[in-house]
Amino acid sequence: MNHPQLPQLPGSPKELEPVEKALLKLSYGVHVIGSHAADGTLNAMLADWVMQVSFKPRLLAVAIENDARTLRFIRESGSFSVNLLHEKDGMTIARQVVMPAEGRKIRGRSAAASGVTNKLDGLAYGIHANGSPVLDDALAWLTCEAEQFFPAGDHTIVVGRVTDGELLRVGEMLIERELGWEYGG
Repeated sequence: MNHPQLPQLPGSPKELEPVEKALLKLSYGVHVIGSHAADGTLNAMLADWVMQVSFKPRLLAVAIENDARTLRFIRESGSFSVNLLHEKDGMTIARQVVMPAEGRKIRGRSAAASGVTNKLDGLAYGIHANGSPVLDDALAWLTCEAEQFFPAGDHTIVVGRVTDGELLRVGEMLIERELGWEYGG
């Protein structure tokens, strides 16, 4: 699919090295990680690098950029949500949450435009008992208590114990390739 109306992600290279080209062939699901600060401030972040790592106990791993607001919030609150986007209409949610909430992270943004954007504005969501946002229009959602943090280059791998979850709709999860975006290399 070609989606010319979608924004180009910051730092997307024009010419790719052979290893980058190979890494970009990996497929990823599209997830929204919901988080909250100790003061109750909510946040949503688009994430591709999410996977189940254990059956007993049920554990998920999420890779989050080291300077992400979401990582700060998860460290503060100790919990987060993982919302799996639906193949049919998840693209609308993905477009809304793809850019950083903190404008200062976007290269070339003016000082006046460097504030914080509430990426949940206009989205239907509830607040789980753990304090994290859960999207009403997701395919499914899970909540996790953060158990371990592993530094991994420019990301941190957060391992969370799954505490709750629900399949909300029939269908499949949106995958990154369907968006026409790339995150890897």
